[in-house]
Amino acid sequence: MNIGIIQGRLSPPLEGFQECPRDWKSEFFRLPELNLSHIEWIITKKSFHDNPFFDCELEQYPIYSVCADNLVDDRIDSFEFVDKNLDPICLAAIRNGVKFVTIPLLEESSVEDDNKRNRFKDILKTFVDRYPNLNFSIEAELEPKKLSEILCISDTVYVTYDTGNITSCGFNHEEYIENLFSRISNVHLKDRTREGRTVPPPTGDTNFKLIFDKLKKFNYSNVFTLQTARGTEGQEIETISKHLDILRRINE
Repeated sequence: MNIGIIQGRLSPPLEGFQECPRDWKSEFFRLPELNLSHIEWIITKKSFHDNPFFDCELEQYPIYSVCADNLVDDRIDSFEFVDKNLDPICLAAIRNGVKFVTIPLLEESSVEDDNKRNRFKDILKTFVDRYPNLNFSIEAELEPKKLSEILCISDTVYVTYDTGNITSCGFNHEEYIENLFSRISNVHLKDRTREGRTVPPPTGDTNFKLIFDKLKKFNYSNVFTLQTARGTEGQEIETISKHLDILRRINE
């Protein structure tokens, strides 16, 4: 099980709930003790102008993907907005040897509306053509048919499958995996209730046993990334260690 973690979960949330921590290097040093393989880097609106991803040499660090959380905005269908906020991330990803840029189409950046989704597809096609050596992974609260419309743009467009989000959306996990399996590049491990609360595994409504078994059936070999609920501040390592033990036992 190739499992990593979202940036910030191994540090107290001094900079915010999900932000790049000031002492970001310490999280990479902690990966071996938890048998974790990678970190998914986070860039938010708050950190966009001073995030270390843009000016540090990061090629030596195991960064699987950079998540452009700064794109969570209702202007996701505006080329000017996306170009200003995504292009610098793509350039930095190439410089740092990061192969995946994750684009969240969630909440304000939802493209559930057909017209908005079509405008976003045109924008994404521009970036796919501009950066042929980058992979783009879409994390979206969309049913498989609508998400597939975006994947059809290019073979370099993939899916980040967030288990908690799919649960709270009320989608069928088996159908989701069956329809999108060949394009899933990353599985965010998160437990949520059907009402949308993020809770520690396995206390929510996400059926991890079903998910793991279904992924095994299709010989899933890409990464998992832990994005579980935060616990007591200052006890991040203990919290993550507990969540990892639970999920690894379910996956046995």
